[in-house]
Amino acid sequence: MPQLNHLKKPEWLKIKVPGGEGYRTVKQRLKDHKLHTVCEEALCPNMEECWGRRTATFMILGDTCTRNCRFCAVKKGVPLPPNPDEPRQLAEAVNELGLKYVVITSVDRDDLADGGASIWSESVHQIRSLNPNCKIEVLIPDFQGDQKALDMVLSAVPDVVGHNLETIPSLYPIARSKGNYQLSLNVLQYISKKGFLTKTGIMVGLGEKPEEVIDLMKDAYKHGVTLFTIGQYLQPTSRHLPVKEYVSPAQFMEYKKIGETLGFDHVESGPLVRSSYHADEQAIFQKKGQS
Repeated sequence: MPQLNHLKKPEWLKIKVPGGEGYRTVKQRLKDHKLHTVCEEALCPNMEECWGRRTATFMILGDTCTRNCRFCAVKKGVPLPPNPDEPRQLAEAVNELGLKYVVITSVDRDDLADGGASIWSESVHQIRSLNPNCKIEVLIPDFQGDQKALDMVLSAVPDVVGHNLETIPSLYPIARSKGNYQLSLNVLQYISKKGFLTKTGIMVGLGEKPEEVIDLMKDAYKHGVTLFTIGQYLQPTSRHLPVKEYVSPAQFMEYKKIGETLGFDHVESGPLVRSSYHADEQAIFQKKGQS
């Protein structure tokens, strides 16, 4: 059983306690519509900043995941059946908050025949119907590689499609035991070949070496990823994997430079970066000459 990390948290990881007006407004709207956010469920360190800007990453298909990744704070267990009204509730919340860019993610729903793809698709359709000027980014699970499920989500034509690699392949057995590194790469490649702006993200501080991170970045780029994020892993509770290292801001800057050299359209790299952090700004980056 992992123990609570005893490394002293550096100054650059200290964050503001949530509580501003924008934060309270978003929190109330989520409560009104009985919606979940990965911001809350995953204990994201950027809630004050993002909610203050009236942005949030919505988490659909409930708050209970069928997998047990040992880095993730989201609740694990047997989920409730999907709420068929969730896409409408989500679209109404986006409308009430006046969002121009929305990110949707979900728990893994390996208990469902389609992995929840139908709810995913309907959520994108409902948001776009009620909010035609809102850009939509989806951060999807691997759907166990099921192309029919992937096609169902992609048929709704989100503006950006992300799927996180999370960590280097050698750490999958301890961090993401029900995931598969090559399968995730294949999912990213499939998304890219369908013509979508493709995104992935990882966390560092679990014991990986810089050269392993660089190898992963090369793999991601070869499989069609254009937007890449790197952030510091923070241990949610004593039941989760401990932090092995607090990666320095200088190292994050080095990863950014390397990623740009490899050819990514944009690399968001920093201690507090999460996959949806400043997602609206990340999505505008395009390679020179690309429309």
